Amino acid sequence: MEINVKNIAFDLDFHPSNQLVAAGLITGNLFVYRYAEDSEPQRVLKVRAHKESCRAVRFINEGRVILTGSPDCSILATDVETGSPVARLESSHEKAVNRLVNLTETTIASGGDEGCIKVWDTRQQSCCNSFQVHEEYITDITFEPDSMKLLGTSGDGTLSVCNLRSSKVQTQSEFSEDEPLSIVIMKNGRKVICGTESGTMLLYSWGFFKDCSDRFTGLSPNPVNALLKLDEERVITGTENGLISLVGILPNRVIQPIAEHSEYPVERLAFSHDRKFLGSISHDSILKLWDIDSLLQDSGKKVEGKSAADSDEDEMDTDTDDVLQKSSKGTKRKNNGGSKGLDTASNFFADL
Repeated sequence: MEINVKNIAFDLDFHPSNQLVAAGLITGNLFVYRYAEDSEPQRVLKVRAHKESCRAVRFINEGRVILTGSPDCSILATDVETGSPVARLESSHEKAVNRLVNLTETTIASGGDEGCIKVWDTRQQSCCNSFQVHEEYITDITFEPDSMKLLGTSGDGTLSVCNLRSSKVQTQSEFSEDEPLSIVIMKNGRKVICGTESGTMLLYSWGFFKDCSDRFTGLSPNPVNALLKLDEERVITGTENGLISLVGILPNRVIQPIAEHSEYPVERLAFSHDRKFLGSISHDSILKLWDIDSLLQDSGKKVEGKSAADSDEDEMDTDTDDVLQKSSKGTKRKNNGGSKGLDTASNFFADL
């Protein structure tokens, strides 16, 4: 199923219970479509959300509200039913908002170009945590609910772990020249996988985040822009060459190309609420909805992946109050501070 969104899309998200999918466009528009297996998708909402591009999209509040983030530094909350703006935070970050991620029923996280990760509490109607942990833009964020840990990757070549219970940065990996672009938690929380700019996938053991424990080098020489967990042992990847692949991480490391979105980079992947469809977006202005069962049944030839195992002898990271020192390798930007702009955010969720 294909939906022509008529311009480059940067992010997509599915409604948590209905057959709705949203796309954020380079024009700043937010489009929402209703889809069904036996009919053509219909656009049900068009909102001029931002003056600049719409880089991040997330449904919240059980799908009643949709959030969008932009390089104009704002986060907009829009009523899904009416399309009316509910609230707008003009200075959510010092620089462009790249990522929005749901954490709990009442909290979300955002990541910005200044390297800051913020947590927003919809009940308290304010920003409740701000982690100025990175020195470059945030590339991806994921959440481990049992331990209340927020993991982020950045253009500064590091992975961070933020503890939401203590409101502290627990640890940060050593600098890697291979920039991490995407992240997912696998193996029931025991492994963390990062897709990188070179196409290598970095595997971290939980608690040993200073350096990766393994490298999976058999995927492709193209950047891994998107990772989506299918189950605890398999992950779906979206790469710069437009391919969507199924990768077995552990114990069998095999690669199965399952779809080709286009010749352009795959930017984001997402599952529909019932996991019947896989959504993908690229620079071809087409939002594609793939039937999951068909993709898995008709997957291509398996390719054996290569492993470059490292030792796991690093000292285990612990929940200390001190931020661990970052590696001095590479060229880094100076931090801009992590608390600026919190007062202006205090009434953002007042009307949600």
